[in-house]
Amino acid sequence: MQRIIFATGNEGKMKEIREILSGFTIKGEPVEVLSMKEADIQAQIEENGTSFKENAMLKAKAVADMAKGAIVLADDSGLEIDYLNREPGIYSARYMGEDTSYHVKNGNLIERLAGVPDEKRTARFMCAIACVLPNGESFTQTAAIEGRIGYEEKGGNGFGYDPIFLVPPYEKSAAQLAPEEKNAISHRGKALRAMREYLEEYLNGKAL
Repeated sequence: MQRIIFATGNEGKMKEIREILSGFTIKGEPVEVLSMKEADIQAQIEENGTSFKENAMLKAKAVADMAKGAIVLADDSGLEIDYLNREPGIYSARYMGEDTSYHVKNGNLIERLAGVPDEKRTARFMCAIACVLPNGESFTQTAAIEGRIGYEEKGGNGFGYDPIFLVPPYEKSAAQLAPEEKNAISHRGKALRAMREYLEEYLNGKAL
């Protein structure tokens, strides 16, 4: 069975990934989707790229070196808030420190936007998905979802900055959406579906 190893240990992210990649096959054979932990891969990856695309590829290539013939996917995603000069951007996961809870991070961003009206609270989630094949070929897909920052955390679904990111046309936070609603419109959902479509077309016409 062909394996896809996704370069993450984030269980919330892996849940989304498995839902989006459900039913993915290569030449009629099902594909097993594993996290780094499930594949018994440990790697300290320095994300020193200058864009989401560069960081995603850095992660994918680092894991590919240890993946033993598997397809490797990696993503780099983050929140850009226009009023804050597109912070936290590529530093979203490391904003205020990697061990800082997202409840604290979200509270800090809301505080920094105190008094800022709706029309100036525009923001977007960005995502780049990188893929490295066993033969060394690599490519990326990118996507975004536009929205704005709310005034408080809302919703118990999702993870990260989802509770403060309001999604048009629902006028709900990303954390208030059902998983299938979020996956249909999210930055990661759009980028991963684009990668899936590319891989299905490319790999099913070409041997690995």
